Amino acid sequence: MMQKLQRFGAAMFVPVLLFSFAGIVVALCSLFTNPLIFGSLAAPGTFWNGFWNVIANGGWTVFNQVAILFVVGLPIGLAQKSKGRAAMESLVIYLTFNYFINGYLTYWGPFFGVNNFARPLVANSTNGGLTEIAGIKTLDTSMVFALIIAGIVVWLHNRYFDKKLPDFLGTFQGSTFVYVLGFFLMIPVAFLTCLVWPRVQMGISATQHLIVNSGLVGIWIYNFLNRILIPTGLHHLVYIPFQYGPVVVAGGLQPYWLKHLTAYAESTRSLKALSPQLGFQLYGNEKVFLVPAICYAFYATAKKTKKKQTRALLIPAALTSFLAGITEPVDFTYLFAAPVLWVIYSLLAATMNTVMNIFGVVGNMTDGAIGIAAQNWIPLWANHWHTYVVQFIIGIAFAILTFIIFREMILKYNYITPGREADDEETTLINKKQYQAKMAAKGIDANDPYVERATAYLDLLGGPENVSEMTSCATRLRVTVNDVDKVGTDSQKAVGVVRHGKALQVIVGLDVAQVLERIQTMMSQAGKEHLVSATTTPTLEKATGFVDLLGGPANIQDLSACATRLRVRVVDADKVGDETAFKQLKAFSVVKKSDHEIEIVTGLDADEVLAEMKGLL
Repeated sequence: MMQKLQRFGAAMFVPVLLFSFAGIVVALCSLFTNPLIFGSLAAPGTFWNGFWNVIANGGWTVFNQVAILFVVGLPIGLAQKSKGRAAMESLVIYLTFNYFINGYLTYWGPFFGVNNFARPLVANSTNGGLTEIAGIKTLDTSMVFALIIAGIVVWLHNRYFDKKLPDFLGTFQGSTFVYVLGFFLMIPVAFLTCLVWPRVQMGISATQHLIVNSGLVGIWIYNFLNRILIPTGLHHLVYIPFQYGPVVVAGGLQPYWLKHLTAYAESTRSLKALSPQLGFQLYGNEKVFLVPAICYAFYATAKKTKKKQTRALLIPAALTSFLAGITEPVDFTYLFAAPVLWVIYSLLAATMNTVMNIFGVVGNMTDGAIGIAAQNWIPLWANHWHTYVVQFIIGIAFAILTFIIFREMILKYNYITPGREADDEETTLINKKQYQAKMAAKGIDANDPYVERATAYLDLLGGPENVSEMTSCATRLRVTVNDVDKVGTDSQKAVGVVRHGKALQVIVGLDVAQVLERIQTMMSQAGKEHLVSATTTPTLEKATGFVDLLGGPANIQDLSACATRLRVRVVDADKVGDETAFKQLKAFSVVKKSDHEIEIVTGLDADEVLAEMKGLL
């Protein structure tokens, strides 16, 4: 289950990568068309104003077509093969779905509770839950049904794209067959959507009201989850529905802020009074204030003999976080060596953002200093500078607090953070000629800047034979291995690795796509072109999860099944996961009969799960 959730989170990130640039473009255009800053030059009707409004129209593309972006992006991340064809299938089937909705509501709108479907749509209005997608008037299902339909298409594509049809139906194979199946499946799906979604829209409106009025507790929980879940990759599922979906406001918080930015700049009312919902969008502040403070704490606690080396490592990482809002190079330098510090950081980040909101700070502050400045400080400074002075004071105060806590914790508990490694831990290098000779033997260009890293990652993963699945997100390789014992140990690897049994995340950086491409080449040369494995069965998935939660193969002494139960004898019961974790794998309950006897109530598939578990052992 964790592997699937991680892959889903990574796939959602494919279109999200476009939003940061588009947001900066729209914000800068709003700045350049603000008469308070540029005077008569920015007045309506001038060439200057018209030019920047044209550019702004282009910047709005990704926000106005967010549903289509997710429909296309999800298959790129989740399809097991022919990803481009899967994206095309997803787009066509999604449009078909909306055309069916249009037809149902055109002829039988009142039956579904939609009484004014023929009424023209009005800009900046909820339009009774209706919208237009690619020229199709339809229900406003936002990104929710974009993800559902894309998920259905991915399932159809992975299952039926390669299906061999009789020769006389050969022209309908591949993408056409997937489209045919999707076409007929969308008829009932669109009908059920028309039946259910108008009622769901009423519920969403009630939920929005609850969230908006949940106050500071809601803001704190949102910010804490958005930070603490980063190691699992599930934080995408927290912030994306808020930032780009309808959870708080229609269309998402970021587009809402950008649409009203000029009005906010001209107003002298407090920003919190103008846009109280934007208290959820403050999580860029930890990237600007806290992460640089953490880097300084690492430098301050580094060994004297390693301070120069540590400084060279941390300065670029701190600047990357401060300016661009990319924190992973710092996060994964200590997350595994000192997980307590990660929890403390998450608590401090959530508390800082909540305190800022108490003192009136709101805005679209999700990036580093560049993005925050473009969308907040620069366009709004004239009338709201006092808000940002408060923001800086609180941010600096929490930065100092973070530095003190991290420094004291590192020294007291001797956490092995950067610069505190054992003196004998050094990286062994080979000279350039040796390396080029090694790569030439493999038929790989040794001058390629990504090849050396790709080779190191693949070696540390146990080689091509040990990789059963590999994909990537913004900065990570997401890998499923055959044998975790063949993966390099923490002392061997020079990169951050998140481990969930056989599901691993290797922290690479922003050039992960180039590194993945080189690894694909090496896998191909080893006869392992299929980086994406065949879909696992639910039984195998459950069995794999049970083995991991039981402490791994070495902790399992004996296995048997009785009706709906698995009976397991383990070496050390303390290594067995809790019942909640087992229930996430669809176990009904877990009973510890003694210090070494465990019973797992798994259901009528107990014998099949047992067989798969024995195969894994």
